[in-house]
Amino acid sequence: MATDMASIPAVQESSHESTKHENEKVQTGEGETLSKRQRKRLLKNQQWEEQRELRKQKRKERKQQRKLERQTQADDGAEWSGKKRLRRSAEPSSLRLVIDCSFDNLMMLKDVKKLHKQIQRCYAENRRTLHPVQFYLTSHGGQLKQIMDEINKGWVNWKDVHFKPDPFHEIMSKEDLVYLTSDSPNVLQELDEAKAYVIGGLVDHNHHKGISFDRAKELGIAHAQLPLGSFVKMNSRKVLAVNHVFEIILAFLEKRDWQEAFFTVLPQRKGAVPVGKIGQGNDEEEEDSDQDSDSGHLISEKRADSKDQSSSKQEELQDVLNQSDSSERNTA
Repeated sequence: MATDMASIPAVQESSHESTKHENEKVQTGEGETLSKRQRKRLLKNQQWEEQRELRKQKRKERKQQRKLERQTQADDGAEWSGKKRLRRSAEPSSLRLVIDCSFDNLMMLKDVKKLHKQIQRCYAENRRTLHPVQFYLTSHGGQLKQIMDEINKGWVNWKDVHFKPDPFHEIMSKEDLVYLTSDSPNVLQELDEAKAYVIGGLVDHNHHKGISFDRAKELGIAHAQLPLGSFVKMNSRKVLAVNHVFEIILAFLEKRDWQEAFFTVLPQRKGAVPVGKIGQGNDEEEEDSDQDSDSGHLISEKRADSKDQSSSKQEELQDVLNQSDSSERNTA
């Protein structure tokens, strides 16, 4: 009997613990008991999710407020950052500059990635130039679009760029088209801003020589090469990267001087010197070929100054791309 009486408190205590355990399960809604710290963390996460839309709305309001402030400054004649001021003072050109991306299947993945970087450079330069062109990417798809989706999602927010999955000759009049190719016998002397100039979007390492020229003849459209040989003596072939051709066109629209445009853009490895200064002495040739290897500027007065300018330019171009990525994150 004493044994039975002794077991009653134990049974009651066990029943109490079991009831407490069940109450904790009901309160937390979990299959197992949560500690006090875990319950706090769970509650905090729930509150965070509940306030997601509120945070999104606040971000939108802050963005609108900044936009309103910029508009107010513009109305009052106040100055803002240099890049904004440069963009506001730009005078867009009616000239169309097209990158033909139809050679996607002829390139290895690593070369498509190089093309993507060149296109990024084209976009950034066009955003900061004084006379931005009407920028087109045609036959946009395949490996290139996949890479842009994977590593540069901000491209969907690029401004003043026309992304077209169709070939350029299907969306523009053939009479307006001029394919830029170094194999053409025609030398371009002036730019007609009513025309659309096409650049072959191909990184081929000389595996497909003459393919852009053949494409122009096949389509029955005009073709021409930049007047490089008239102003520049080069140690290498006259085939330029996509972004170099793009930047030379932009530079000519600003300077209206081919030689100055070429020597503003061409990189050091091309070994470029002005045609009129060849053979005038080693000192002059060394001075003429002096340049900055990062930005591609030639005939610099001082190498150190040129490098400083290059670093500043690279930072500005990266800022343009970062703005697109930031816009993509805010949209998400």
